[in-house]
Amino acid sequence: MRTKSETRRQAILQAAAEVFRETGFERSSMSDIRERVGYSKPTLYSYFASKEELFSAVVFEATELEFQATLQALDPDQSDITQALESFGQRLLALLYSPQVQALRRMVASQARPSELGRTCYEMGPVRSEAAIAAFLQQAMDRGQLRQTDARIAALQLKGLLEAEWIEPFLFNALNEPKPRQVRDTVARAVAVFMAAYGP
Repeated sequence: MRTKSETRRQAILQAAAEVFRETGFERSSMSDIRERVGYSKPTLYSYFASKEELFSAVVFEATELEFQATLQALDPDQSDITQALESFGQRLLALLYSPQVQALRRMVASQARPSELGRTCYEMGPVRSEAAIAAFLQQAMDRGQLRQTDARIAALQLKGLLEAEWIEPFLFNALNEPKPRQVRDTVARAVAVFMAAYGP
Protein backbone atom coordinates (compact mmCIF):
# COMPACT_ATOMS: atom_id res chain seq x y z
CA MET A 1 0.00 0.00 0.00
CA ARG A 2 2.84 2.37 0.87
CA THR A 3 4.47 1.77 -2.53
CA LYS A 4 1.21 2.56 -4.29
CA SER A 5 0.81 5.76 -2.26
CA GLU A 6 4.36 6.87 -3.06
CA THR A 7 3.82 6.07 -6.74
CA ARG A 8 0.73 8.28 -6.75
CA ARG A 9 2.53 11.05 -4.89
CA GLN A 10 5.38 11.00 -7.40
CA ALA A 11 2.91 11.07 -10.30
CA ILE A 12 1.24 14.14 -8.80
CA LEU A 13 4.60 15.85 -8.28
CA GLN A 14 5.64 15.14 -11.86
CA ALA A 15 2.36 16.45 -13.27
CA ALA A 16 2.55 19.54 -11.07
CA ALA A 17 6.15 20.23 -12.12
CA GLU A 18 5.07 20.09 -15.78
CA VAL A 19 2.11 22.42 -15.21
CA PHE A 20 4.13 24.92 -13.16
CA ARG A 21 6.89 24.91 -15.78
CA GLU A 22 4.46 25.44 -18.67
CA THR A 23 2.13 28.03 -17.17
CA GLY A 24 3.90 29.42 -14.10
CA PHE A 25 2.79 29.23 -10.47
CA GLU A 26 0.29 32.09 -10.55
CA ARG A 27 -1.61 30.89 -13.62
CA SER A 28 -1.64 27.23 -12.58
CA SER A 29 -4.47 25.65 -10.62
CA MET A 30 -5.10 22.43 -8.75
CA SER A 31 -7.68 21.61 -11.43
CA ASP A 32 -4.99 21.87 -14.13
CA ILE A 33 -2.80 19.48 -12.17
CA ARG A 34 -5.68 17.10 -11.46
CA GLU A 35 -6.52 16.94 -15.17
CA ARG A 36 -2.87 16.36 -16.08
CA VAL A 37 -2.37 13.48 -13.63
CA GLY A 38 -5.82 11.98 -14.13
CA TYR A 39 -6.72 11.55 -10.45
CA SER A 40 -9.91 12.62 -8.73
CA LYS A 41 -10.10 15.84 -6.73
CA PRO A 42 -10.34 14.00 -3.38
CA THR A 43 -7.28 11.91 -4.27
CA LEU A 44 -5.23 14.98 -5.19
CA TYR A 45 -6.21 16.84 -2.02
CA SER A 46 -5.52 13.80 0.15
CA TYR A 47 -1.86 14.17 -0.83
CA PHE A 48 -1.55 17.97 -1.00
CA ALA A 49 -3.91 20.39 0.74
CA SER A 50 -3.16 23.38 -1.48
CA LYS A 51 -1.36 24.59 -4.57
CA GLU A 52 1.22 26.28 -2.33
CA GLU A 53 1.97 23.04 -0.49
CA LEU A 54 2.26 21.18 -3.78
CA PHE A 55 4.57 23.84 -5.25
CA SER A 56 6.89 23.70 -2.23
CA ALA A 57 7.02 19.89 -2.52
CA VAL A 58 7.92 20.17 -6.20
CA VAL A 59 10.73 22.63 -5.43
CA PHE A 60 12.08 20.55 -2.55
CA GLU A 61 12.03 17.43 -4.71
CA ALA A 62 13.91 19.24 -7.48
CA THR A 63 16.51 20.90 -5.25
CA GLU A 64 17.18 18.43 -2.43
CA LEU A 65 20.12 16.76 -4.17
CA GLU A 66 21.71 20.15 -4.88
CA PHE A 67 21.01 21.21 -1.28
CA GLN A 68 22.81 18.13 0.03
CA ALA A 69 25.71 18.73 -2.36
CA THR A 70 25.90 22.31 -1.09
CA LEU A 71 26.19 21.16 2.51
CA GLN A 72 28.78 18.54 1.54
CA ALA A 73 30.96 21.37 0.20
CA LEU A 74 31.58 22.18 3.86
CA ASP A 75 34.46 19.72 3.93
CA PRO A 76 36.05 19.54 7.40
CA ASP A 77 39.18 17.97 5.88
CA GLN A 78 39.82 20.99 3.65
CA SER A 79 43.03 22.60 4.93
CA ASP A 80 42.34 25.97 3.28
CA ILE A 81 39.39 27.48 5.16
CA THR A 82 39.00 30.33 2.66
CA GLN A 83 38.76 27.92 -0.24
CA ALA A 84 36.26 25.75 1.65
CA LEU A 85 34.04 28.74 2.42
CA GLU A 86 34.22 30.00 -1.16
CA SER A 87 33.28 26.59 -2.56
CA PHE A 88 30.32 26.41 -0.19
CA GLY A 89 29.28 30.00 -0.84
CA GLN A 90 29.23 29.54 -4.60
CA ARG A 91 27.01 26.48 -4.32
CA LEU A 92 24.72 28.17 -1.79
CA LEU A 93 24.13 31.30 -3.86
CA ALA A 94 23.63 29.31 -7.05
CA LEU A 95 20.94 27.32 -5.23
CA LEU A 96 19.22 30.21 -3.42
CA TYR A 97 19.03 32.35 -6.55
CA SER A 98 18.03 29.62 -8.99
CA PRO A 99 14.64 30.40 -10.60
CA GLN A 100 12.86 27.63 -8.68
CA VAL A 101 14.09 28.62 -5.24
CA GLN A 102 13.61 32.33 -5.92
CA ALA A 103 9.97 31.57 -6.79
CA LEU A 104 9.47 29.56 -3.60
CA ARG A 105 11.07 32.23 -1.40
CA ARG A 106 8.90 34.94 -2.94
CA MET A 107 5.77 32.85 -2.50
CA VAL A 108 6.52 32.24 1.18
CA ALA A 109 7.42 35.91 1.76
CA SER A 110 4.14 37.02 0.18
CA GLN A 111 2.05 35.22 2.81
CA ALA A 112 0.20 37.85 4.86
CA ARG A 113 0.65 35.94 8.11
CA PRO A 114 2.62 33.00 9.49
CA SER A 115 1.72 29.76 7.75
CA GLU A 116 2.53 26.07 7.88
CA LEU A 117 4.16 26.44 4.47
CA GLY A 118 6.45 29.16 5.83
CA ARG A 119 7.46 27.07 8.83
CA THR A 120 8.10 24.02 6.67
CA CYS A 121 10.25 25.96 4.21
CA TYR A 122 12.17 27.60 7.05
CA GLU A 123 12.91 24.27 8.74
CA MET A 124 13.82 22.49 5.49
CA GLY A 125 16.11 25.27 4.26
CA PRO A 126 17.56 27.92 6.59
CA VAL A 127 17.43 25.85 9.78
CA ARG A 128 19.24 22.89 8.23
CA SER A 129 21.86 25.02 6.48
CA GLU A 130 22.47 27.14 9.59
CA ALA A 131 23.13 24.01 11.68
CA ALA A 132 25.51 22.56 9.09
CA ILE A 133 27.43 25.84 8.70
CA ALA A 134 27.69 26.32 12.47
CA ALA A 135 29.02 22.77 12.93
CA PHE A 136 31.62 23.32 10.20
CA LEU A 137 32.72 26.66 11.64
CA GLN A 138 32.99 25.19 15.13
CA GLN A 139 35.31 22.49 13.79
CA ALA A 140 37.40 25.16 12.07
CA MET A 141 37.57 27.11 15.35
CA ASP A 142 38.66 24.00 17.23
CA ARG A 143 41.47 23.49 14.69
CA GLY A 144 42.60 27.10 15.04
CA GLN A 145 41.55 28.09 11.50
CA LEU A 146 39.09 30.64 12.91
CA ARG A 147 39.03 32.50 16.19
CA GLN A 148 36.77 31.12 18.90
CA THR A 149 33.32 32.69 19.04
CA ASP A 150 29.64 31.70 18.93
CA ALA A 151 29.52 29.41 15.87
CA ARG A 152 25.79 29.94 15.33
CA ILE A 153 26.16 33.73 15.17
CA ALA A 154 29.18 33.36 12.87
CA ALA A 155 27.10 31.08 10.60
CA LEU A 156 24.29 33.63 10.41
CA GLN A 157 26.76 36.42 9.64
CA LEU A 158 28.42 34.34 6.92
CA LYS A 159 25.05 33.73 5.27
CA GLY A 160 24.23 37.42 5.61
CA LEU A 161 27.49 38.45 3.95
CA LEU A 162 26.97 35.98 1.11
CA GLU A 163 23.53 37.41 0.33
CA ALA A 164 24.28 41.05 1.14
CA GLU A 165 24.72 42.19 -2.48
CA TRP A 166 21.62 40.43 -3.78
CA ILE A 167 18.96 40.31 -1.09
CA GLU A 168 17.38 43.73 -1.73
CA PRO A 169 17.20 43.38 -5.54
CA PHE A 170 15.68 39.95 -4.91
CA LEU A 171 13.06 41.30 -2.49
CA PHE A 172 12.03 43.99 -4.97
CA ASN A 173 11.88 41.58 -7.94
CA ALA A 174 14.78 43.37 -9.62
CA LEU A 175 17.21 40.45 -9.71
CA ASN A 176 17.75 38.13 -12.65
CA GLU A 177 19.36 34.72 -12.27
CA PRO A 178 23.01 35.55 -11.48
CA LYS A 179 25.79 34.52 -13.84
CA PRO A 180 28.57 32.19 -12.56
CA ARG A 181 31.13 35.01 -12.67
CA GLN A 182 28.86 37.21 -10.54
CA VAL A 183 28.49 34.38 -8.04
CA ARG A 184 32.27 33.86 -7.78
CA ASP A 185 32.99 37.57 -7.35
CA THR A 186 30.25 38.06 -4.75
CA VAL A 187 31.38 35.05 -2.75
CA ALA A 188 35.06 36.10 -2.85
CA ARG A 189 34.16 39.52 -1.42
CA ALA A 190 31.89 38.05 1.26
CA VAL A 191 34.41 35.46 2.41
CA ALA A 192 37.19 38.08 2.50
CA VAL A 193 35.09 40.18 4.89
CA PHE A 194 34.20 37.11 6.98
CA MET A 195 37.84 36.08 7.29
CA ALA A 196 38.87 39.63 8.20
CA ALA A 197 36.44 39.38 11.14
CA TYR A 198 36.91 35.76 12.15
CA GLY A 199 40.35 34.77 10.92
CA PRO A 200 42.78 33.59 13.61
